[in-house]
Amino acid sequence: MNVLTSALDIDAPKLLPELETIYKDLHRNPELSMVEVRTAGIAADYLAAEGFEVSRQIGPTGVVGVLKNGEGPTVMLRADMDALPIAEATGLPYASTTKARDEEGNEVGVAHSCGHDLHVTWLMGAARLLARNTDLWKGTVLAVFQPGEEVGRGAQSMIDGGMLERFPKPDIILGQHVMVGEAGTVSYRSGVILSAGDSLKVRLFGRGSHGSQPQTSIDPVIMAASTTMRLQTIVSREIAPIDSAVLTIGSLQAGTKENIIPDEATLKLNIRTYDENVRNTMLSAVKRICCAECAASNAPREPEFTTLSSYPLTRNDVESTEKVARAFEVQFGGRAHETKPAGASEDFSVFGRTWKVPYVFWFVGGTDAQTYIKAKEKNQLNAIPSNHSPKFAPVLDPTLKTGLQAMLTAASAWLCATEQQA
Repeated sequence: MNVLTSALDIDAPKLLPELETIYKDLHRNPELSMVEVRTAGIAADYLAAEGFEVSRQIGPTGVVGVLKNGEGPTVMLRADMDALPIAEATGLPYASTTKARDEEGNEVGVAHSCGHDLHVTWLMGAARLLARNTDLWKGTVLAVFQPGEEVGRGAQSMIDGGMLERFPKPDIILGQHVMVGEAGTVSYRSGVILSAGDSLKVRLFGRGSHGSQPQTSIDPVIMAASTTMRLQTIVSREIAPIDSAVLTIGSLQAGTKENIIPDEATLKLNIRTYDENVRNTMLSAVKRICCAECAASNAPREPEFTTLSSYPLTRNDVESTEKVARAFEVQFGGRAHETKPAGASEDFSVFGRTWKVPYVFWFVGGTDAQTYIKAKEKNQLNAIPSNHSPKFAPVLDPTLKTGLQAMLTAASAWLCATEQQA
């Protein structure tokens, strides 16, 4: 156990109930990407009360708190703030009933079905402990609350808002994510830990007509159906079996009535890859196939491609990950372990890539331990509601404390001289 987590244990009887109240409030009042005004205000006010120098409205709702405590490394701790356009179905007494307008003007339910409310709470708690125990560490802490992770624009928006020019360059950037996994555990990995993610919207153009006169049309529904089926061959026939890739068509929209052949159809697709060459192959093949199917249908024009989101690979720095892993093993013992890469994607690495500094990202288990163990024994882990499910609901005990311990433990590896020597 390191000195900062020892301070947590001393403060836990008062701090953990306070953080649980904050968490439940954030969970009950989620906000969509890039409009996290209330959440950002809560985080910023909390940091200011603990003595951080706080900057608000960075790209557009991001918050950065700076706490300088003598000579030493600069450590950036990051939490994302946004929720998802999902109607919550957890049945929790503090479940969200929030509704909002999405970027396309549609009314949607809003819920923290990815766990970002827990991420915000963890960082607030870590910030308080660091601010109230400055005798235990030396250096500078950047506490960063980021908007828009779910749309892949939040990290870049903060950089575009002048983050690199306005704040000290970190020596290390640290972040964590609650995931399906046994509560009380943490998992880490050197190298690639999260996939690259690319989402595209493809508009296919035809010629509308009456349903009884298909010969006068160029049917975009047939075009879209053929394109959908052919796109599935990219992974099975163009990607080597030893490589990993996923291509999902999440939306196919066309027409309004059964006897009208529409003018166009729209596909929305998502790609996940773990290698830059595979990623480039996938993106190139998608455009080639879409264009070829349109040409085969004699479409009046080529398809229109729009990038909905783009996430780079999250590739942990090897040396820094080894440092974090050693600290985790001391703190957690057998509750810390190495993990395989996850299929999810993050824009967390944008900070490290742009600043050109190492970063480490890891997972904190949020599933009731007995539920997880029983599901694993029955080979039914896929039945546990995961991130982005309307039923995703991390258990607070011991997840709230474990995430705090993990963040403080990792930060200690740089900020605490005794931990660095260990």
